[in-house]
Amino acid sequence: MSVSMYYNPQCSKCRATLALLQGKGIEPELIHYLEAAPSPAALAEVLRQLGKGPKDIIRFNEEVATELAISPADERPDSEWLKIISDNPKLLERPIVINGDKAAIGRPPEQVLGIL
Repeated sequence: MSVSMYYNPQCSKCRATLALLQGKGIEPELIHYLEAAPSPAALAEVLRQLGKGPKDIIRFNEEVATELAISPADERPDSEWLKIISDNPKLLERPIVINGDKAAIGRPPEQVLGIL
């Protein structure tokens, strides 16, 4: 089983999700998205795996969202949202765990168990 995870070591939910996976004997590939931001194409693939839209993976409470003056009420093409996330990876909801063709957001961490 090849499992990967969008990971921020400063995030308590990321650390809890990693511990949960490791407790199940799974050592995921950690994607440090703040160090190497995912491309819009990579984000589009994650959205397909999640079955969600771009606004579903944006942390609108982040300071950068305020600086960019973006909100969930904004109407933009998906491609524009994906570029915004890629250019500002702090906006990406985390953790996101990917297993094969499925993905889940680890909020709460136990939510990822459904894709294992």
